[in-house]
Amino acid sequence: MRVGILAYDDCFATEVFAVSDILHMANQVAREKRTTHVDPFRVSVVAVDAEPVTAAGGFGVVARRWQHDHDLLVVPGFDLSPAEDLDSRLAGRRREIDVIRKAGRRGVHVTSVCVGAFLLGEAGLLDGRRSTTSWLFASQLARRYPQSTVCAQSLVVTDGHVTTTAAFSASLDLATTIVRNHLGGAVARATARITLVSENRTSQAPYVVESMVTPATGPFATAVQRWLVDHLAEPYSLPRLAAAFHVSSRTLLRRYGDDVGAPPLDFLQDTRIAATKRLLADTDVPISDIPPRVGYRDPGTLRRMFVERVGIGLAEYRRRFRAP
Repeated sequence: MRVGILAYDDCFATEVFAVSDILHMANQVAREKRTTHVDPFRVSVVAVDAEPVTAAGGFGVVARRWQHDHDLLVVPGFDLSPAEDLDSRLAGRRREIDVIRKAGRRGVHVTSVCVGAFLLGEAGLLDGRRSTTSWLFASQLARRYPQSTVCAQSLVVTDGHVTTTAAFSASLDLATTIVRNHLGGAVARATARITLVSENRTSQAPYVVESMVTPATGPFATAVQRWLVDHLAEPYSLPRLAAAFHVSSRTLLRRYGDDVGAPPLDFLQDTRIAATKRLLADTDVPISDIPPRVGYRDPGTLRRMFVERVGIGLAEYRRRFRAP
């Protein structure tokens, strides 16, 4: 398999070389297992022009010119903060977007890491497909490319000949997925264990910091959300909530839905899960005492919802993320 990793100014060098290094190790494992006498992966770092690019942090990356002679194109992410103007950042990447668009039209399997998904979106490769990116930018990706179904909690999403992943370290998961798809589970497992890469990560939900995700809401929805947070531990009652704002239940749902596009119960459940995460990671509150603190009279309800939304149980979350 001929793999090209597209380097460009301000891309993350780690996302370039993590994929390259894992595939290099997979070549060695495949030879040791005698599944092949030649390297299964021929990896090269490519760019629009055959000249060094400057990665994020000022590091130079030597690349050869893209020649449309690859089976797989990997697009790393770039340095981006939520407050930056995404339009101007993407405008400076028109030549890379053109390469991605042409590769997709030629049937090349195109993959992205983190916000590299925005480059795929600009190239039109996300339309009609499921996709993902860093949880920090998932809502922005969904708004910008409404024809794509953004799976915000997924770590790696493949739809047809397009694969997108979550942030930064997901480049390791991407590389392991490439190995598994091309060489099978045995080589992928051995490569993952040699390189200390997790073999079974499927969700980025445990890593989400809800306070860093800014929902798009209007003034009415914001007031409703503040009221719900103030009454977090109390049972949810739509009539009571509506009465607090002197409107009918139907009017409250309509006005809130106009601002948010979802019912207030969704926000309340998300907020309760976020509060549970904080109690598990930042306090010594016994797990058995957490449900009533976040509004659940039945502990089983919180346990089921936490596993459904976060992907792991309460005890496992505390073990993994408990602050020292």
